[in-house]
Amino acid sequence: MKKHNFNAGPSILPREVIEKTAQAVLDFNGSGLSIMEISHRAKDFQPVVDEAVALFKELLNIPEGYSVLFLGGGASLEFCMIPFNFLEKKAAYLNTGVWAKKAIKEAKAFGEVVEVASSAEATYTYIPKEYTIPADADYFHVTTNNTIYGTELHEDLDSPVPMIADMSSDIFSRPVDVSKYICIYGGAQKNLAPAGVTFVIVKNDALGKVSRHIPTMLNYQTHVDGGSMFNTPPVLPIYTALQTLRWIKANGGVAEMQKRAKEKAEMLYAEIDRNKMFRGTVTDKGDRSYMNICFVMNDEYKELEADFLKFATERGMVGIKGHRSVGGFRASCYNAMAKESVQALIDCMQEFEKLH
Repeated sequence: MKKHNFNAGPSILPREVIEKTAQAVLDFNGSGLSIMEISHRAKDFQPVVDEAVALFKELLNIPEGYSVLFLGGGASLEFCMIPFNFLEKKAAYLNTGVWAKKAIKEAKAFGEVVEVASSAEATYTYIPKEYTIPADADYFHVTTNNTIYGTELHEDLDSPVPMIADMSSDIFSRPVDVSKYICIYGGAQKNLAPAGVTFVIVKNDALGKVSRHIPTMLNYQTHVDGGSMFNTPPVLPIYTALQTLRWIKANGGVAEMQKRAKEKAEMLYAEIDRNKMFRGTVTDKGDRSYMNICFVMNDEYKELEADFLKFATERGMVGIKGHRSVGGFRASCYNAMAKESVQALIDCMQEFEKLH
């Protein structure tokens, strides 16, 4: 039986990317050694990092004056690295979910934090629209896609101060105006690579502006100067990221990824809205995520939730159970998710509806 991988992360990767990584695990570049046992400073590995950086810049149209870094620690470490490197007096944050809330908590250890708006009172089922960003803030931080709640910013906001974004779960799913940001970061285990590597896009001239001492490993300048090689980087996930970046380019680039994402999301949302057994959880349809599609059973069918999960799982649907904090269902449709898999889930929903 074919498996349809809707996991939220670590998540689906293109099959050819997995196969090329598997080959490199056995024999990297004809060296007779595994990618897992070579030195990160081996002459064969530096081109991997160089090409991955070049493709990042090409696919996202990153302007001159920005560096692309591959680090460890996940996006959660970036929650403190961001204020360490950029918060001098005051920072502004938009609270749209668990990850934004965690970023806010870390920033409060470094200076004044203004929460410009929050949708916590409605369990983060929408993205706030009306708020004021303090003009004297050092930066404005947003989380562009909220995996747990299924909300997403579909375009870059306008801000009177430099922006910083956590794009862990929607990077490479739409074009981004990188010039609006001084830093974009994210864990790679959604749309880019297996868990273990964090990407950071940082504007070089935004660094070195804070007066505090920054520990060496937490200073972005350390990694800019070292080309992501100050310490041993996560070699295997970087190699997989390169294969994914090649796959994105070969399949039409970021604009094509956006087109596909919208098509897949519209298919599934249409069924959620049509099917009397289900309803979407996001209150403003304009805020619906293309990456993480969240839905629940309608109240009159609530007792069938476990039955539907079992029914779908038996038909090859993997990872559709909603996050433990919100329940229901979540179908994550990252770039590597085929339209056929989305249709398979829709077929499940329709078949279950006929049975009940």
